[in-house]
Amino acid sequence: MAKILVSGLINIETTLKVESFPIYYSPVRFPFFGVDTTVSGVGYNISKALTILGDGVNFVSMIGRDMAGKLVQEELSHLEVHGQYVLPSLSNTPQSIILYDHDGMRQVNTDLKDIQEHGYPMEQFEQAAQGCELAVLCNINFSRPFLNQARRIGLPVATDVHTISSLEDDYNRDFMASADILFMSDENLPCTPVEWLHRVQNRYGAEILVIGLGSRGALMAVRSDRFVERIPAVYTRPVVNSIGAGDALFSSFVHYYQKTKDPYEAISRAIIFASYKIGVSGAADGLLDEPGLERLYNEKKLQ
Repeated sequence: MAKILVSGLINIETTLKVESFPIYYSPVRFPFFGVDTTVSGVGYNISKALTILGDGVNFVSMIGRDMAGKLVQEELSHLEVHGQYVLPSLSNTPQSIILYDHDGMRQVNTDLKDIQEHGYPMEQFEQAAQGCELAVLCNINFSRPFLNQARRIGLPVATDVHTISSLEDDYNRDFMASADILFMSDENLPCTPVEWLHRVQNRYGAEILVIGLGSRGALMAVRSDRFVERIPAVYTRPVVNSIGAGDALFSSFVHYYQKTKDPYEAISRAIIFASYKIGVSGAADGLLDEPGLERLYNEKKLQ
């Protein structure tokens, strides 16, 4: 079992099922069992996945002093994620509304409230980092000061910058420059994923780089092996909502890489973990534990 620090967003997420995109106007709809509210957010999704897979997680985040914040605290306690580093230092807890259709397409609407203007106490981060093997630093502003601090204390950094289109992106540049393990999506790339991968490798120093390709799987590069290859997607069950697929891919990779130090074993399992996860509507739901993932992995190997 690895001990991992995760710093990232936690929010209240509401999912709403729609017939299709674009949305046809109707003054009233009754989507029975099509509306659901849960605790989510990138940092929470990763912390939950790692915990279910068997890792020890110190989760660094901020929530509001409101009813939504109390719901978050209850969920953390239920999940048995260490919540002592989730500070109620905001007036309002961030929220999101996600629309999704029958084909799994989705539109994410995230209200961060004022979390981007709030800093997290460095002394609390340093306490949370003690004994950890890896820092997963999500690309939210309060994680930014932790990049240099993690380097200073010798803690490897993994991050996911999600949609990206510029090597010099002002918001994500320091996250990309600090990462030992760097994930991103192909959704907004200015060129082919392979060309983009080479551009990133020439500009930044991550040992492992993964670009999520949605239904086409993932493209992975391992610098020390001079390896670049696409790992195809695996079908496990029907897609309900693709939200959270990238978080699931990233989380499972981190778990298995910390366990085995083998990126090829890690990505092969992460592909299956993410495929299974998108069979539900919520971003933080549908997560396999390690025995369940191993059973599914072995089944797919035999097919």
